[in-house]
Amino acid sequence: MSALVLAQDAAASINPGLAAIGYGLAAIGPGIGVGLIFSSVISGTARQPEARGVLLGLAWTTFAIVEVLALIGFVVYFIATAA
Repeated sequence: MSALVLAQDAAASINPGLAAIGYGLAAIGPGIGVGLIFSSVISGTARQPEARGVLLGLAWTTFAIVEVLALIGFVVYFIATAA
């Protein structure tokens, strides 16, 4: 069987309350990640102000990647509660 079928079968047996707790815990990681990303940008800009543009470009790129992970968790929550 494919991994998607196995994941849907596993999601069918999850309690919706447990799925909400799981998403809440999964949202902590991206929140911490965004904080670390922008704290590093602030620190790097304070050390080397001329690198601000490069640092901000990298920060927005990594911010988008981290937020996509949070959105994937949100989608998995709805898949788990809809089954």
